[in-house]
Amino acid sequence: MKLNSLGLDPSKTKELANQLNDLLANFQIYYQNLRGIHWNIKGKNFFDLHVKFEELYTDANMKVDAIAERVLTLGETPLHTFEDYTNIAKVPVGKNISKDENAVELIVNSLTELLQIEREILNASDEANDEGTNSMMSDFITEQEKTVWMMNAWLGKSI
Repeated sequence: MKLNSLGLDPSKTKELANQLNDLLANFQIYYQNLRGIHWNIKGKNFFDLHVKFEELYTDANMKVDAIAERVLTLGETPLHTFEDYTNIAKVPVGKNISKDENAVELIVNSLTELLQIEREILNASDEANDEGTNSMMSDFITEQEKTVWMMNAWLGKSI
């Protein structure tokens, strides 16, 4: 088998790039949801949540860039149109959400979907011996599991 310049099987890297593009589309919807709830949040928790949502969308924006650059590193082209994102994404779209509990539930539901996709990529990257993608997914999963726990705690729910 001929390996690419990264030392990886080209057919496996192409499949990983496709999975990463799926994650990219979902992250873009998640990011836009976070912007929307940051802008539209109302109520007694406004000050705390407004700041938290900004923290989350800033982090999501950095992850979007990292995912796209990983797709490029693997030799493929990252998706970059909203049409592609909306056709592929499974993350729920939050529209006109201004109530605190609804906003936090949207985050939990979105992260639950992202975690599922990331675990699939983690398994595939492990199988492909792609440590770069594997490490990225592992880091994302660790951070997002903690965020899910914290958001569920805010909602008064268990994992």
